[in-house]
Amino acid sequence: MSRIRLDGNLAFRTLFLLAAAIFVATPLLATVLGGFKTLGELRTNPFGLPHDWQWQNYTDILLSARYWTLLGNSLAIALLTVALTLITASMAAFVFAHLRFFGSDMLFAYITTGLLFPAATAILPLFIKVRDLGLLDSYFGIVLPQVAFGLAMSILLLRRFFRDLPPELLEAAVVDGCSYIGFFGHITLPLSRPILATVGTIVFVHSWNAYLVPLVMLNNDRLYPWPLGIMVYQGEYSSEWHLILAFITLTILPTVLLFVFAQKHIVAGLTAGAVKG
Repeated sequence: MSRIRLDGNLAFRTLFLLAAAIFVATPLLATVLGGFKTLGELRTNPFGLPHDWQWQNYTDILLSARYWTLLGNSLAIALLTVALTLITASMAAFVFAHLRFFGSDMLFAYITTGLLFPAATAILPLFIKVRDLGLLDSYFGIVLPQVAFGLAMSILLLRRFFRDLPPELLEAAVVDGCSYIGFFGHITLPLSRPILATVGTIVFVHSWNAYLVPLVMLNNDRLYPWPLGIMVYQGEYSSEWHLILAFITLTILPTVLLFVFAQKHIVAGLTAGAVKG
């Protein structure tokens, strides 16, 4: 009976994962194939294989200077966001994990309440503050709001990992005369590469796909990231959806590759509860 129950659970999990994979892969595959079609064929045959593969849709985008400008802007914004988020969130998480001071729990709870509010709820105060700082039409006018709204989740994940590190490491470091700063830089960070990769990947993807904040903070189209570049293919009365799908395919490819190469570290960072050995 237990053998039958295990086989039934395995079959159920397999079918569930297969259904989830199909649900996720279908729109992605339709997007890739849609970029190889003409606009007329896309309207009559949105999910089937193209009758006449339009490779020019992709080559024209790849050969255009604007595409690489948009990609470079997105990459610069995303890398700056990741760097600032990891620096500030790791230091804050270390303090919340290992140092006790008056009001630490209250301060941590206050920071984590940021998970309840997306950037759209504060877009007007953000715009006013960025304008007052003179950061409109600049990378940092986008990066700083993204870092602010990404700190809550980043600190939450990093604090959990830091607290799960063996306390004997800190005790031994203190006995050997190591300061908290030295322990953070020489022991904590090297042991935390999985969770740092996890947080960095999440922040990178979120910044890469951000649309609202760049739309509000940027007026200069030379600084546009790729989500705003889609507007080039949208007219007043119609949109070139086959080119939009080709553009989306080419621009989400870097994030897909990032997930493929960082998959091992992401899983390890989210599931690790302690270090062994």
